[in-house]
Amino acid sequence: MTSVSLYKQDGSKNGEVELNEAIFNIEPNESVVFDTVVMQRASLRQGTNGTKSRGQVRGGGKKPWRQKGTGRARQGSIRSPQWVGGGVVFGPQARSYSYHLPKKVTRLAVKSVLSEKVANGDLLVVDSLNFDAPKTKEFANLLKNLDAATKTLVVLEDDNENAVRSARNIDNVKVISGKGVNTLDVLNSKKVIITKAALSQVEEVLA
Repeated sequence: MTSVSLYKQDGSKNGEVELNEAIFNIEPNESVVFDTVVMQRASLRQGTNGTKSRGQVRGGGKKPWRQKGTGRARQGSIRSPQWVGGGVVFGPQARSYSYHLPKKVTRLAVKSVLSEKVANGDLLVVDSLNFDAPKTKEFANLLKNLDAATKTLVVLEDDNENAVRSARNIDNVKVISGKGVNTLDVLNSKKVIITKAALSQVEEVLA
């Protein structure tokens, strides 16, 4: 079994914890990771840009002048594309860019990036993160003691609201739940800190 150091809340070592090799010790599949990141980034696009066609622009219901006899080009509407204030031909329309990959593919991508973090020594397991109230200073000290002061992903178990609020105002720290671990967030972080309870959730989801 693969094992990593286990830390207390104050940042001191507290033994080791064993990890599931089928999740944290596989050969990373770069192709699957790439496809998953592209999917996630596409799903983040808002897709709210849009233009109006001549049928959507207000006004222009009346023919501006008669068909013949004026010496001017024939026109059917002042909202035609060649007019200022007219519609746009083949302009962008609001749409959703999201799509989905098979679950087996996305889970393999998460396993790949987690295995890479373990291999590089960038995955840190903490016994627990318990706060009586939101305490940003204590959380910042923990990050400092674990040498995880920049671009850190913190994975917590559900219903740990005080820990979430303690980390909320710290720069370059993102907090997610164990059930929400994903490829893009893991890749965007230099260190991943995960509690033992959240680790169990991750192994349950990816097993």
